[in-house]
Amino acid sequence: MDNAPTLSFLLHEVARLLRKRFEQRAKDLGLTRSQWQTLAYLSKNEGIHQAGLAELLEIEPITLVRILDKLEERSLIERRRHPTDRRIRLLFSREEAKPLLEGIRRVAEQTRSEALADVPNADREHLIRTLTTMKSNLIDACQAPV
Repeated sequence: MDNAPTLSFLLHEVARLLRKRFEQRAKDLGLTRSQWQTLAYLSKNEGIHQAGLAELLEIEPITLVRILDKLEERSLIERRRHPTDRRIRLLFSREEAKPLLEGIRRVAEQTRSEALADVPNADREHLIRTLTTMKSNLIDACQAPV
């Protein structure tokens, strides 16, 4: 019997350990994982509506509302009315979030550096290309009828 890990198990474990190490390093930022993830996604999608951000984060909209409430209490984000649909709130990060976002980026870079410490540049590039192709294949497969 082969004891080598399967691809999906290995990907899952690497992702879990990346999150764990990131969280260890990020604990001094004073944010929960869900809060820093929300800030990070929002910083790349300024002006997105709440439902769209919930979809990107793969969480329920009601869960996101609670996270946004906490971030808004800390003056890290703001909700603005949609110009033509008063039911929709558009989300923006505030100036006060910039130092935290820098901290998140710094911790992410440190974590990536640790994970890739003994991986040659050519292997890193090949890994990125391979994972990008796999992601594209799976996106296409998920959109195809079963």
